[in-house]
Amino acid sequence: MINKNKKRLIIGISGASGIIYGIRLLELLRTIPDELRPETHLIISESGAITLAYETRFKIAAVQKLADVTHANKDIGASLASGSFKTMGMVIAPCSVKTLAEIATGVTDTLISRAADVILKERRRLVCMVRETPLHAGHLKNMLSLTEMGAIIAPPVPAFYAKPQSLGDMIDHTIGRILDLFEIDTNCVVRWKDDTPKS
Repeated sequence: MINKNKKRLIIGISGASGIIYGIRLLELLRTIPDELRPETHLIISESGAITLAYETRFKIAAVQKLADVTHANKDIGASLASGSFKTMGMVIAPCSVKTLAEIATGVTDTLISRAADVILKERRRLVCMVRETPLHAGHLKNMLSLTEMGAIIAPPVPAFYAKPQSLGDMIDHTIGRILDLFEIDTNCVVRWKDDTPKS
């Protein structure tokens, strides 16, 4: 059930490698006390469902259950496709270069790209965890275009100053920093301290 009084956060999961970032984002949001936790609206692309099967043991139904509301990527008439549907913003985790290009060029024929376009036009926060390397000029130009439109390009780059002990630590730190952009603290970020030795 949609609670009109709660803040809402859209999570888009595209078909890029690194689908665990989107899953872990949903899991970490679940750890927040209900009164502080934003209502989550999830969209998984068709390619994302394929990547899910390749990269994890999760079933799509299990991932969908982590969200409060799920939307079909083909449903371009969904609530998220309108600026009148108020949200905090949107995270695309991971963001494929195809999805990046769709948003940058305004070719929004899926709900993920349309919802992202709405976020930009309403001047809300859009965070794209672009997962690709190496990058050619077209990728970089699309990133620049989106940055100029107000989006935040946040590739999942590990922070080694946090001294991660596992891949899970690296993922959690990265997702924690993404949620920092929405003023959401999940207590999983090892923060840089003023007394950290400089050498």
